[in-house]
Amino acid sequence: MSSVIRYARNGDINIAYRVVGDGPPDLIFIQGNITNLDIYWDDRRYRVFCERLAAFSRLILFDKRGMGLSDRVETGTMDDRMDDVRAVLDAVGSDRAVVMGASEGGLLATLFAAAHPERTESLVLLGSEVREERDATWPWGEYTRAEFDEVMADWSRWGEGDGVAKRAPSLADADAQAAREWWARLQRNAGNPRSIEAFNRASFGTDTRAILPSIHAPTLVVHRRDDRAVVVGNGRYLAEHIPGAKYVEIAGIDHIPWIEPDEALGAIQQFVTGALPVVEVDRVLATVLFTDVVGSTARLAELGDREWADLLAEHHAAIRREIARFRGEEVDTAGDGFLAVFDGPARAVSCALSSVLAVRELGLEIRAGLHTGEIVRAAGEPGGMAVHIGARIVALANSGEVLASSTVRDLVAGSGIRFVDRGTHRLKGVPDRWRVFAVVP
Repeated sequence: MSSVIRYARNGDINIAYRVVGDGPPDLIFIQGNITNLDIYWDDRRYRVFCERLAAFSRLILFDKRGMGLSDRVETGTMDDRMDDVRAVLDAVGSDRAVVMGASEGGLLATLFAAAHPERTESLVLLGSEVREERDATWPWGEYTRAEFDEVMADWSRWGEGDGVAKRAPSLADADAQAAREWWARLQRNAGNPRSIEAFNRASFGTDTRAILPSIHAPTLVVHRRDDRAVVVGNGRYLAEHIPGAKYVEIAGIDHIPWIEPDEALGAIQQFVTGALPVVEVDRVLATVLFTDVVGSTARLAELGDREWADLLAEHHAAIRREIARFRGEEVDTAGDGFLAVFDGPARAVSCALSSVLAVRELGLEIRAGLHTGEIVRAAGEPGGMAVHIGARIVALANSGEVLASSTVRDLVAGSGIRFVDRGTHRLKGVPDRWRVFAVVP
């Protein structure tokens, strides 16, 4: 699905929004503390998450005032921000909508549902905050006042990706550099230190506990049990204090809702439509190939944002040509890394070797990791242990090196592909020890 970014007018303020799908019902998504509609849409995980929501709704996305593509103005009060939500609903011709808030966006969503029941069809809260400040009366906040003031005092590293390991630990565990670069790009394009500080200070002072009993819209609360950014006590409190709320607690450590979203999406769809989603699951043997650029942070610092973006576009084009040449399927592109799947391991190995050479002509070095195993395709998205193993193997590779599991080596016997033993390794989060081999160019 694709959509055009348009602007809703609230007085003198322009609020950027986009609509995906055609519903009914309407569902307006109030996102977390930093947003940029363009940068988010470049991320395949986010895009798939939105498209799956739009399969059963007309999904309405927007950037908060002072942030992303909206006017870079003062943060405003919560009243101002509620008016922005109404302005976006008015612009798309929506009288009533499902109001869905995630993280910090849950603060605004709960206030809006309580203050504007005439515009709220129902309320969905994902990993939502109740109050950010942690003290004796609220043990589930993110920071004490002293910790918060310390964070707000130093913005020298804004735009470098700090905080991604707390919000998306599974991404950071799989590829810390790619996750950090993705988060850094979002930070830089969401706002500058001054605007983000003002926004954070306003959010930190918000406490929704007193208004929760005033919410009478049907409410669904979804929270991950081991969320590292907004602890699960927030979700449990919301469910206990919003009259009639339904609570779904799911496994997981990630705060960002579009990472491994199947269980949350199923709960949302059932709540909104009354029907469980039909998810096609297909198990198939495949070879996964992971690549990523070596030394990308140093090259970015050397070239600057514009030249690095141009070079990265050439890198993407080169890798995609090789994937197509060896009949692979591009699955995901995150920052400067690729995930592709192949139905034959020999073609995957050949693609990895030729990709190393193709990007070397651009003055770049990549590393690659390969594993063959059963992958699970749920709604088109591959997952399963084979994907995790491939991600761990690429992290072991040196510059210009292609590493493969013993499974790959065993399956390409007789192909003429040669390997050098790199020993056995314990792969993070993967049972047993795994023997890894370097492919000889």
